[in-house]
Formats: sequence, structure tokens, C-alpha cells
Amino acid sequence: MVDKKMRDYYEEQLNKLHTQMISMGGLCEKAIADATKALTDGDVELAKAVMEGDAKINQQERDIEALCIKLLLHQQPVAGDMRRISAALKMVTDMERVGDQAADIAEIVVQMNEKLPDKFLHICKMGTLAMKMVTDSVNAYVDLDLKLAGEVIHSDDEVDELFLKVRGEILDAIREDSSKEEELLDLFMITKYYERIGDHATNIAEWVEYAMTGERSEEN
Repeated sequence: MVDKKMRDYYEEQLNKLHTQMISMGGLCEKAIADATKALTDGDVELAKAVMEGDAKINQQERDIEALCIKLLLHQQPVAGDMRRISAALKMVTDMERVGDQAADIAEIVVQMNEKLPDKFLHICKMGTLAMKMVTDSVNAYVDLDLKLAGEVIHSDDEVDELFLKVRGEILDAIREDSSKEEELLDLFMITKYYERIGDHATNIAEWVEYAMTGERSEEN
């Protein structure tokens, strides 16, 4: 009876971990979506809200780390569960960085204080794709979906291709009108942050692979 109670408690804590991971993933998804909308619309107030909301993501990271350590130290998980808990510890670091980079994008939007020029609206495609990658990587972890994790890893190539395309366009625009160099470099930094978000989503997906197979591809 004691063993069953301990196992029930352990399962309850694992479920709590999954719930917290989904919650943190949702916060990251919202941060990227709101930062991208703020960029598109020149919405300074929304951008400021993204910056303020980063504190919630940081707190979630601390809460999940504490729960993972508690499970590892006190519950003596079997090998498969140990990998999932260890993977979660690694994943939340990348998720926290996603929140930071969404806040960094929002900070640039505040400094720009204007809408994204129409000719560069396709930058937002990077944001949409990066957001989907983050969401899918967390879902892959919770659902033990190795195929979905692989799709996330493959999607990073598309983000990288978009980054190279936008970078080339920004360099061309600077050559055409050097008086706008500062504003265009701000856009370049935004695209770089989206690329990094894609990299972090890929890292998360690779940790999903590790949790399920004991191996990690580390293609990044």
C-alpha cells in the first residue's frame, strides 16, 4: 500500500511537471505572438507588455527546475522517467531564452516606435514559424511524439533560409540608402532573434529525442 501511494504521488508530480511545461510553452508562444504583432502594428504598449511578461517565464523556469530536482532526488525515477525529467531541466533553459529573445524583439519595437515597413512584413513569417516550432517541441515532449520532434528539427532549415534571405535584403537596402542604416540594423537584430528562437526550439526537440531514445542528434 505504501509503494502504491508513493507511486501515485510520483505520477501526480510527473503530471504536474507536464502541466507546468505546457504552461511555460504557452507563455513563450504568447510572447512571440505578441512581440510579432507589436512589430507589425508598431504597438509600443503591447511591446512593453511582452517585456514585463518575461518575469513570468523566468519564474516558471525556476518552478520547473525545483520540481525536476525534487523528483530526481527524492523519487528515484526509473531510467525512462529520469531521462524525461533530465530533459525537462535542459528544455526550460532554452524556453527561458525564447522568452528573453521575444522581450528583446519587443524592446527594439519600443525603440523603433513605428510600424514595420511593408517591404519587410515577411520578417513576421519567421516569427510565426519560430512560434510554431516552440509550441510543437513542447507538445512533442508531453505527448512523447518523436515524429513531431523530428519535424521541428527539420523546420529550423526553413527559419535559417528566411534569415539569410532577409539579411540579404537588409544589406541591399542599406547600400541603397545609408541614411536608414540604424533602422535597418534594428530589423536585422529582430531577424537574428527569430533565428535564435528557432535554434532554441530545435534544442528542445533534440532533448525530446533524448528523453525517448537516450540519444540526441544535436544537429544545431
